Amino acid sequence: MSGTYDVIVVGMGGMGSAACWQLARRGLRVLGLERFDLGHAMGSSHGLNRIIRLAYFEHPSYVPLLRRAYELWREAETLTREQLLFITGSIDGGPEGSHVVEGSLASCREHNLPHEVLTAAETAGRFPGYRLPEDYLAVFQPDGGFVASERAILAHTGLAIGAGATIHAREMVREISPRSGRVVVTTDRASYEAGRVIVSAGGWISDLIPALKGKAVAERQVLGWFQPKVPALFTPERFPVSNVLTDFGHYYQFPTWGIPGFKIGLYHHLHESGHAESLSREPTPRDEEILRAGMSRLFPDANGSTLRLSACLFTNTPDEHFVIDTLPGSPDIIVASPCSGHGFKFASVVGEILADFATDKRSPFDLSLFSFDRLAA
Repeated sequence: MSGTYDVIVVGMGGMGSAACWQLARRGLRVLGLERFDLGHAMGSSHGLNRIIRLAYFEHPSYVPLLRRAYELWREAETLTREQLLFITGSIDGGPEGSHVVEGSLASCREHNLPHEVLTAAETAGRFPGYRLPEDYLAVFQPDGGFVASERAILAHTGLAIGAGATIHAREMVREISPRSGRVVVTTDRASYEAGRVIVSAGGWISDLIPALKGKAVAERQVLGWFQPKVPALFTPERFPVSNVLTDFGHYYQFPTWGIPGFKIGLYHHLHESGHAESLSREPTPRDEEILRAGMSRLFPDANGSTLRLSACLFTNTPDEHFVIDTLPGSPDIIVASPCSGHGFKFASVVGEILADFATDKRSPFDLSLFSFDRLAA
């Protein structure tokens, strides 16, 4: 063996880097393994930032996790003296009765979140960058915003190293094998042993966890940044992050930040799924065309010249909820992905939850929505 640890974390993206920090700060011997460079652009967390929002249309059960996530993002900011969480407010828009609007309202009402329901005209009056169809509604929640995702991974990793963790980049895991109460992790460089292993390998997770083959499927996404025609309308002070469901796609948006352009994406983009290695990272004219289709109709004052296009991966389960659980039959292996394209905002709290799993501490959260067993049906 080349090393023995209390916990090995496979994959140093959003979830893995946070888990390494939480484990190391508890005094455990931790090894983090990353097959690419730290902060690489092959997975799911690059492109500068990711939306965070409390009004969670996907399911009200996520809201308690989000509240803790906000606390932990703020703690990481304090410790690193770097801003990672930016508050702009959030909008969930769509036709009245749509799952985005009704789901957002359900979370707000169940958890007593401050919110307003705006008509399309009211939305445009308050946030002039928006041009929703006249019969749409928008749920505005003031606590939404975005996390600086690339910086957050580096921040968590730095905190983990500062607490004593060992991190290896450019080292690919080939096999994870339970053996007599321990787990052996074999890479292209060495073998390591630990009491517990956390697997947070994103689009490559089914290579390491065969039970997820066909149930954790990578999907190609492309994000675009465009130079606004009216830049003043798309600053963080005047443009809330948003999800807008339309009959021509479900778009998500960010104000200008980092790159001097309006950022937009489309869920399920061109419906291109497959193995993480087979999906192209090179944007195409068709990618730009489909992003402009939404921008021209919903945010016409943002529809200027192209500044950047960037491909990333979502790794989806059939129901698009996460997997956060021990591996059936192998309780010393903890699975922490896929996150189905909406997971990064939770990275801070998932790291804490994974540390609880690895130390046999009962989580205060209801994690039944993320059980492994549900995928067996």
